[in-house]
Amino acid sequence: MSATARTSPARTAPVSSPRSPIFASLAGVIAVVVLFQAAWAGMFIREGKEYDATWVTVHARGADLAIVLALVAVVIAFVKLRTRKDLLIGSIALLVVLVLESYIGGLVGENAAVTALHFPLGMALMGLCVWLPLRSRHSASQPRVARPAE
Repeated sequence: MSATARTSPARTAPVSSPRSPIFASLAGVIAVVVLFQAAWAGMFIREGKEYDATWVTVHARGADLAIVLALVAVVIAFVKLRTRKDLLIGSIALLVVLVLESYIGGLVGENAAVTALHFPLGMALMGLCVWLPLRSRHSASQPRVARPAE
């Protein structure tokens, strides 16, 4: 057996996908804002405590901030990371879910049944907010393997 038959197939340079530290940082900030959303909600959802509209307002403004930051993330993903479909679709999904969550959150006081949707959707948002900055830190590069000639 020749030496070339025992070696692994030749590899070419990895196909590198663009990365943006600005996008990754922005996605991380959005994740922190969403995390604070849970804390702020906890300030006004307390059994046996007097209702405090201040924390409801803080929670609502936090949602507005997260939506604006997510919109900026979509623009950055579209302009700088267009080839990273995972980040583009993920940032669009984040924006859409944030808008939906905010809309549903506005209905919570009028209809207690939507609370059953608002809380789990918030948990899904947290998951997306963890995935997006972690995914953006890594390039989606996959090494191309040259096929041996037959």
